[in-house]
Amino acid sequence: MKKTLTATAVAALSVGIAAEAYATEWNVSLWGARRAFTEHVERLAELVEERSGGDFTLNISYGGLSGNRENLDGISIGAFEMAQFCAGYHPDKNPSITVLELPFLGVSSLEQEREISMALYQHPAVQADLARWNATLLMPSPLPQYNLVGRGDAPDNLEDFAGMAVRATGGIGAAMSTIGAVPTSMTATEVRQAMDSGVVQAVSFAPHAHMSFGTIESGDWWTTNLNPGTVNCPVVVNTDALDSLSDADREMLMGAVDDALDHYIDYYNSQTMAAWGPALDERGIERISFGDDELAAFRDAAAAPAAAAWIEENSARGLPAEELYDFVTSMIADGS
Repeated sequence: MKKTLTATAVAALSVGIAAEAYATEWNVSLWGARRAFTEHVERLAELVEERSGGDFTLNISYGGLSGNRENLDGISIGAFEMAQFCAGYHPDKNPSITVLELPFLGVSSLEQEREISMALYQHPAVQADLARWNATLLMPSPLPQYNLVGRGDAPDNLEDFAGMAVRATGGIGAAMSTIGAVPTSMTATEVRQAMDSGVVQAVSFAPHAHMSFGTIESGDWWTTNLNPGTVNCPVVVNTDALDSLSDADREMLMGAVDDALDHYIDYYNSQTMAAWGPALDERGIERISFGDDELAAFRDAAAAPAAAAWIEENSARGLPAEELYDFVTSMIADGS
């Protein structure tokens, strides 16, 4: 009996060890708090855990693993397996995908932003660019056109932006500089304090971020149709971690991406945008709209020079910059 019990115990222990060895846990570095911007990552975690029967889990951390500007660095050294970042936070580290942040590209919907981003992420030059950081692009975080929430006197026309300090990254910042604004690059978690202290007078964000990071609590006005562009904020995984997954787990993870993005876009369109108008109304925020002629002049002044400068700068880096720009703009022109 003693020998039988011992054998049984050893067998049970062996099964437990095998089960523990099979289970996969990944750490995921985000920032802020759960919001529309992170819904695809949250949904991805749910899907992976459900489909694996709990054997594959994504442990999501909001700021506990890394600062948002350091997420790509953390991925590169394997500090965590998955992270989200915005290209404009460190364009020198990921120049290939900053093409999606050029002003006035003409992307018209979250669905189009998703399709173009996913296609660009498969381009060999883009993959090689991110491979320098041991990173594989998993999925975008599609965002609508940015607009500004500001404090103080509302601009009556675009000339009123002259000298105004505006939080605006990447191509949006370049666009704002053409109308005399002074763009300042800072992360989303820094903007409320900067706005409250007067370091910036206006902040460029998508609606969800204006709500999540509190700019509408301090703001007096909102530009409804400036639409200078958006930012590209991918979710990436550590390539070594991805390669080390079993075939079944890798297929499960990659197969859940489309479902996670479907959820994200539905959430953004049906919930975030539905809440945006009432949120402005509740706070008495004035809506500012600009005329077609002004906006056309803004586009003319900003779009072509920014694209030309981007192509020149990134060609000098050794990227096929014109090819990447043509890749994106041709998809937009085709209505993709």
